[in-house]
Amino acid sequence: MEDSLNNNNSTAEANNPSHYSTITIGIIIGMIGIFLRFTGSWPMINVVSNVIWVIGIVICLRSVLKILK
Repeated sequence: MEDSLNNNNSTAEANNPSHYSTITIGIIIGMIGIFLRFTGSWPMINVVSNVIWVIGIVICLRSVLKILK
């Protein structure tokens, strides 16, 4: 009985809309990083765009891991 209650709570937590909002924000940040890679002509644009892209990846992965947890 206790496992069933824990499973229902876990499912409700996984379906929390805040996880999916965070994933969407992470995707948008990653897309900005990729967009900057192709638009910039100033020095260090590759480094800045890669850092922004990695930040987007980390945000998405953290949200996915919270859903799987």
